[in-house]
Amino acid sequence: MADLQWYPGHMTKARRMMEENISLVDLVIELTDARAPLSSRNPDIDTLSRGKARMLLLNKADLADPAQTERFCAYFEKQGIQCVPLDARNRKMNDQIRRRVQEACREKLERNKRRGILNRPLRAMVVGIPNVGKSTFINSFAGKASAKTGNKPGVTRGKQWIRLNKELELLDTPGILWPKFDDPEIGIRLALIMAIREEILNEQELAVYLLGFLKDYYPGVLGERYSTAEKPFDTDTSDQELLTQIAQNKQLIAKGQTPDLTRACRMLLEDFRTGRLGRITLEQPELDQTEDAVNEET
Repeated sequence: MADLQWYPGHMTKARRMMEENISLVDLVIELTDARAPLSSRNPDIDTLSRGKARMLLLNKADLADPAQTERFCAYFEKQGIQCVPLDARNRKMNDQIRRRVQEACREKLERNKRRGILNRPLRAMVVGIPNVGKSTFINSFAGKASAKTGNKPGVTRGKQWIRLNKELELLDTPGILWPKFDDPEIGIRLALIMAIREEILNEQELAVYLLGFLKDYYPGVLGERYSTAEKPFDTDTSDQELLTQIAQNKQLIAKGQTPDLTRACRMLLEDFRTGRLGRITLEQPELDQTEDAVNEET
């Protein structure tokens, strides 16, 4: 699998902007993709946010495996990070998020009260890698189109303060990746969830990786999606044959009446990204820490 790297100049500028403004905020709200909650976290954010209250929103939870999302929430809460799964397009979670913001900033609020500082709004910086839904979350949370949105990474470029109410102000920031992925699988997962520009991807390599993952962790979904009455889907075969089966069963035919494997790859990736394959999470939390956290709650 080829290295997937993407760190254009505007990301250096965005990181500098975060460094310059972190002292202005009380809370850092980080959005991550619930389908890859570890891979879609920028490790630089932990460093930049040191000493600040933290909240993690697992966005696109409607596309992720709910059992894994629950485990991830336990994993992050054990680290002292408020964690809320959500679909940023749905405003039903807004009241809960506001309550969790107050919980995350309780020490700050109590300190202000002791000092006689009243009616000062909390300030939160919204951060995350490209295309995890920061702007969609802000627009939904604020109840109006306050931040630019797009379905491609890197749409939000400049600093934007959004006043939600007398209690909370948000600072929107551009999405930033980090200069190099230590683990190549991180780049693959980010490519699968479209956090990296499509132009630099090899669709067949991604499709083959996804097929292998699904065979190991969600073995039934391929047959459910791609079987036909005449041709049941057989996963006990090569990657090439699996793609051929998808093409044949979905009638994706190229010139010369041959199976169109390029379109089969695109269909597989699109079916994963849109949830047609079901609710799938591409990674798991560290099991030992998660089990401890779950056991403490029960």
